[in-house]
Amino acid sequence: MNLLEVRDLKVAYGGIHALKGISLDVAEGELVALIGSNGAGKTTALKALAGLLPYSGKAHYRQESLLHRASHQRVQDGLALVPEGRGIFARMSVLENLQMGAYCRNDHAEITQDLQRIFDLFPRLAERRTQPAGTLSGGEQQMVAMGRALMSRPKLLMLDEPSMGLAPLMVEKIFDTIRNISAQGVSILLVEQNAKLALEIAQRGYVLESGNITLADCASSLLGSSAVQQAYLGG
Repeated sequence: MNLLEVRDLKVAYGGIHALKGISLDVAEGELVALIGSNGAGKTTALKALAGLLPYSGKAHYRQESLLHRASHQRVQDGLALVPEGRGIFARMSVLENLQMGAYCRNDHAEITQDLQRIFDLFPRLAERRTQPAGTLSGGEQQMVAMGRALMSRPKLLMLDEPSMGLAPLMVEKIFDTIRNISAQGVSILLVEQNAKLALEIAQRGYVLESGNITLADCASSLLGSSAVQQAYLGG
């Protein structure tokens, strides 16, 4: 069963047609990669689905239209975005950032349990829980952003360029964590510049070029595609 169904999604702003009518699906428990070059429209797609940009077309989450759902309502419904650039609250502590992820919840005992799960997932954040988040390394800030999104208990987690600007060892850690989150049954829509990494952990993938989906297939087939290799994998 599809958790997310997108049909003919279009976004235009500033005279630019950023998305020209894309269609994609994410099934329950599935990890789907959306790859493409800079400016292809990947971030625009996630922002539209998160309620941060107006769009035309159809986007259904859990078989209900998202069109008139405000961004905070989408979070309450279980749709969370980890934005490009992380978007953490730099002057707030790590703990306060994570608590902000649960702002739509009032189940205090379970929020405390979820905080512990985040600290188990990211032990480094437990060590730095009282530290201002803006003083952390880039990789640690990415952990904060992911942990904050997970505190909303998402059913669909949208990740926008989680490896951006990170050292190779930290990229490996972040992608191990994404695998772990996926294995726990959370559906994931992953936007990632590093196409090889994304397709290696995804079940299916879409290639977005200049606002259009040009390829859609299982991840292993896309990895073996000569067109994908030449354009995105250095083949």
